[in-house]
Amino acid sequence: MASKTAKTAQEILMADFQTLVNDTERLLEHTATLAGDQADELRGQIHDSLLRARETLQLSQDSLRERGQAAVTATEDYVQANPWQSVGIAAGVGFLIGLLATRR
Repeated sequence: MASKTAKTAQEILMADFQTLVNDTERLLEHTATLAGDQADELRGQIHDSLLRARETLQLSQDSLRERGQAAVTATEDYVQANPWQSVGIAAGVGFLIGLLATRR
């Protein structure tokens, strides 16, 4: 359940960033009609920034996926190795959340 939620949040974040990059690329294409050396220089800078952003996005996505999978695997291994301790921890956390919820 938690792994699905985390994966969904990561996918939404990556999709939003990808949309931003695509929109910026379209804006760059539309500004191609502008004339002058400064406009050409600005388009070049934007293009370079977009390439770096795409590379960073891909590296971040890969890193997040690996770390998320490692955390899920470690949690599943712990729960399978220590089921009663996991139930106790979950009950304690639920109790604390219940106390905090009733205090408001």
